[in-house]
Amino acid sequence: MHTKTVLITGATSGFGAAAVDRFVSGGWRVIATGRRADRLQALVQRHGSDKVHALVFDMRDEDAMRAAIADLPPEFASIDLLLNNAGLALGTAPAQQADLQQWKQMIDTNVTALVTITHLLLPALIERRGAIVNISSIAGTYPYKGGNVYGGSKAFVSQFSQNLRADLHGTGVRVTSIEPGMAETEFTLVRTGGDQRASDQLYAGVHPITAADIAESVWWVATLPPHLNINRLEVMPVNQSAAGLQVHRD
Repeated sequence: MHTKTVLITGATSGFGAAAVDRFVSGGWRVIATGRRADRLQALVQRHGSDKVHALVFDMRDEDAMRAAIADLPPEFASIDLLLNNAGLALGTAPAQQADLQQWKQMIDTNVTALVTITHLLLPALIERRGAIVNISSIAGTYPYKGGNVYGGSKAFVSQFSQNLRADLHGTGVRVTSIEPGMAETEFTLVRTGGDQRASDQLYAGVHPITAADIAESVWWVATLPPHLNINRLEVMPVNQSAAGLQVHRD
């Protein structure tokens, strides 16, 4: 039995940071990526450099991504699981009032960066009969006002996951799309430019999903017997459900 290794993108907060803790506690080595070096270093200090290796780069910088992965130390170089967690939502305005640059940043991060690192690691994952877990969102299934490009980007992630499954048929590589609903992390703070009041109001009384909940879900998927694949896993708080269609009356 070899020690398995997971590469987790967006490991500086939320689902990613919680997943680092969960996989280390389960005996895995973790490659943690993100832009905030201080937060990554805190993970290394908490768990030890033999358990966590930090890669500091912006997911939108393909050259930096490639260089960082190419320079992995030998003990972290054999990757068994790619957890595509890095992503963000920006803005809550309807499409006709939205900031085009925010749209482009969401696409660059949630779509382009995700497919880039996936393509980069596919040969190694195939060789090791590994797994890919993509963090999507219920926003890719259920539209809502202000969701526009964020929802579109997550719909891409969900469909890309299923098409990867089709293409990787026969390789032994497992692919899962995990699609959370309301989860209280830094998500809304990022989306609203740091508005803590907006975040508090959104989650008040909901008993929302926590980062640890999703980390546990990823762990469950990753540690199933290798002949089982979870295609999609949609997770909501009990206090959230699909709201149905809106109707405007003149």
